[in-house]
Order: sequence, then structure tokens, then C-alpha cells
Amino acid sequence: MVQCEMCGTAVADPKTVKVEGAELDVCGDCAEFGTEVRQDTSSSASTKYSTSSSDTSSSSGSSASASSGSSGGGRRRDMFDEMDEVATDYDDRIRNAREAEGLSQEELADQLNEKVGVIRKLERGDTLPTDEVQRELESALGVSLSEGGGDEEYEFDSDDGSATGSYTLGDVVKRKD
Repeated sequence: MVQCEMCGTAVADPKTVKVEGAELDVCGDCAEFGTEVRQDTSSSASTKYSTSSSDTSSSSGSSASASSGSSGGGRRRDMFDEMDEVATDYDDRIRNAREAEGLSQEELADQLNEKVGVIRKLERGDTLPTDEVQRELESALGVSLSEGGGDEEYEFDSDDGSATGSYTLGDVVKRKD
């Protein structure tokens, strides 16, 4: 039995709907707040989604609920799970690597064809490096500024003492009647 991700009620056969760009497994009552998502089965390796309006849920509801009901209740993965994140101590890593190379901020900026102010802001931690600047810094200084993303699972403490350790929208949102 799965919980509706909007109101938290137990649902045996949830529907997958798209609400404000997020795909949620919801009960029949909450399905009206979004657009039903159908997962097309095909022989290709990529997954294709098509949407249909919520008033046609009776014709396509069985295919959507059958494909999403077998997910096992785990957290969905998205493109951000595969991305590397900039390390929290990137500023120290840049400064330490620059000093280890014996370069001044001005020399490093010239080498990277960047402004000195960019290097100063990065070393103070005032700004995050763009992807291009990050690659250039990693190459020039021989240091990694990334923390691997994706494999960590986050657990949240539930205020209601439930054993699942996860929140639904129903835990934090009050529904108007």
C-alpha cells in the first residue's frame, strides 16, 4: 500500500500525475489537481512520457497506474541525481592549490584568461564557479572541485513519529475543503 504524495492517504492503486512540473503518485481525489502522465512502453532504451488531460483518466488510468504502481515506493531519480555538486570547501581548495603552484591571483587569472576579481570572489567563497571556469581551474591546478552527487539517500525526521522517515505533501499542506 502506497501513500498519496499530496494528501498522505493510503492508496492501493495510485495515479501518476504532473503537478507544477513534478510527477506525483496520488489518490483519485488528488488526481484532479494535475495532468495524468502515461508511460509508453517501447522497445527503445529511453523512457518516453506523454500526458493526457485529467478528464480522460478512465481510458488511460489503468496503464499509468500499472506502470507506476510497480515502483516499489522508492524515491524517483532525476537528472540532478547524476550531476556532481561543487564541493562546500571549493574556495579553500582553489586557494591552497594556487598557493601550492606558487601562483598569485593575478597570474592564475592571466593563465585562465579570467578577470582577477573572479578569482578573488571564488577564493572568498562569494560566488560559485561556472562549469567552464570549474573545468579550467581543475585542469590548471590539478584539483577536483566536485563532490559526487546521486548515491546519497536523504532521510528526514518525521514530526509525527512515523517509521517511514519521509514526508508527503499532506504532512505539510492543509487542503481546502
